[in-house]
Amino acid sequence: MNYIATTAADPATGAIADICGRAKRNEIAIAPRPSASPAGPLATNAVIETILSRSAAKYYDSTATLSDDQIRDLVRIGTSAPTSFHLQNWRFIAVRSSEAKARLRPIAWNQPAITEGAVTFIIVGQLADASTVPERLAPVVEAGIMPAHLVPEWEGPARGLYDNHPQRQRDEAVRSATFGAAAIIYAARSLGLGSTPMIGFDAEAVHREFSLAEDEIPVMLLTVGPERPGNWPQKPRLPVADVLHFA
Repeated sequence: MNYIATTAADPATGAIADICGRAKRNEIAIAPRPSASPAGPLATNAVIETILSRSAAKYYDSTATLSDDQIRDLVRIGTSAPTSFHLQNWRFIAVRSSEAKARLRPIAWNQPAITEGAVTFIIVGQLADASTVPERLAPVVEAGIMPAHLVPEWEGPARGLYDNHPQRQRDEAVRSATFGAAAIIYAARSLGLGSTPMIGFDAEAVHREFSLAEDEIPVMLLTVGPERPGNWPQKPRLPVADVLHFA
């Protein structure tokens, strides 16, 4: 299901509620979810173990490389993450040449991972632009997933949410880019690769040095590559009882 964020005061709320209501009446097809066990904890599996064993890498094998196809696969997996109204408002710059790494490291707090990791992705979020909805949904219609007459019914609520709301446009850019980065992080872990998400960089310098467009935001840097010994395991988290409240 597409990710939709709204508030009760939004003029688009009624249209979104209508879409959701029609989905519940099966006028819009939604894939069934697997049923959960009525009692007891979830059983573990390879996906869960991958998530629970992930940690931010500090030490990389600086002699290792990733091929173009491996980098493309990581980004392909990243783009499977959810975006509001299927906007797909992101871009991924793979910094992996020695020259590009040398340009990035000084404006990324001189962090060694930039030059030692196989690749550092500049995770770019694009300001949410509702006018792109028809273009983004065209392949969905062509694939027979969505009837064409619903496209305007998605574009209208999207315009209500984002047109003339610059903060929401920026918030959505950060959300989408973060979802995409998270997918790459866990995909990398499942393939035996380390990763390091970083917010320590000069955003204006990265924007300028790597020729980002006016509507683009460098949300984070994400280094990926084979690790060398010395990295810590995942650090303990706050107890679930401290962060979970039932309503």
